[in-house]
Amino acid sequence: MTDAMPLAFVVDDEPAMLDIITFALETQGFETESFRAAETTWTALGRTRPDLIVLDVMLPGMSGMSLCQKIKAKWDIPVVLVTAKGDVSDRIAGLEAEADDYIAKPFHPRELALRAQRLMRRAETGKVIVTSAGGLELDPANHDVIVNSERVPLTVNEFKILSALVSRPNTTLDFAQLLLLGWGESDRIGEREMIKAAIYRMRHKLDKASPGSSTVIESVRGTGYLLRTE
Repeated sequence: MTDAMPLAFVVDDEPAMLDIITFALETQGFETESFRAAETTWTALGRTRPDLIVLDVMLPGMSGMSLCQKIKAKWDIPVVLVTAKGDVSDRIAGLEAEADDYIAKPFHPRELALRAQRLMRRAETGKVIVTSAGGLELDPANHDVIVNSERVPLTVNEFKILSALVSRPNTTLDFAQLLLLGWGESDRIGEREMIKAAIYRMRHKLDKASPGSSTVIESVRGTGYLLRTE
């Protein structure tokens, strides 16, 4: 990894697609390394930690979905899943694997590059944000939540959603607002499923660290979510 440019791992078994993705990223200031299998990518992660991984779902041997789960269990590296399938259930499966974003083939290279740039943009800086609800503390510098003195790592989108809820306690944020805050878009197919999957993962992580702490995130049926402090 260089100091000048963020490093992206690009994983796809199709040479033409590798060329398209690497070109799109390199024109936007990324350094890239290309891989054609999940196994070789995993080995490379043992020596180098990239800033971003663009990962095809359909790979020979280990699937991209399985590799994403392994990566997220060990490191907080932003992952964009690339899939040939455009149905909602496939996208939900990717989000349940804790991918930070997804893009379906065929796609415009510029769109992919913009999604990658957005994931790299760490706007949250400064002091720790504290809320009394459930004893949650958000650390923008590390993108994690502190509960019961234990740090719980979150994905970029999970952190953005939780930050939004914390900054507006006892206020219902609808699905469109949460989508905009988490993914930078106000309208997207399957938006409710995306938000629900992210909230489900956050609740699971919070409960694992401190049983019952996730109950401060309440579902407002048919509308969205709120963070309860009263």
